[in-house]
Amino acid sequence: MKVIFHPEASDEMLESARFFDEKCAGLGSDLITAIQESTRRILQFPQSGPIEKWNIRKCLVRGFPFTLLYEATPDQVFIVAVMHQHRRPGYWARRLK
Repeated sequence: MKVIFHPEASDEMLESARFFDEKCAGLGSDLITAIQESTRRILQFPQSGPIEKWNIRKCLVRGFPFTLLYEATPDQVFIVAVMHQHRRPGYWARRLK
């Protein structure tokens, strides 16, 4: 099974990492590592995340205020958003069209 990030989800991750690195050197790298760990958990147990909406599941990123929103199929995990938990809920839904 492979992981595919929506291009905007990838951008969110990188922009957030840059933001955290500006606040404290190395913190952006820690965020990327935490996202990678969350992705590994999703790959190991793709159906374990609670459903957020429709068939989109969620997985919290440990240590950071982010949630990975994803769709799991037998062949892949599609990361729809790397969503900050305190901003614009539901903005990611337009990515599914």
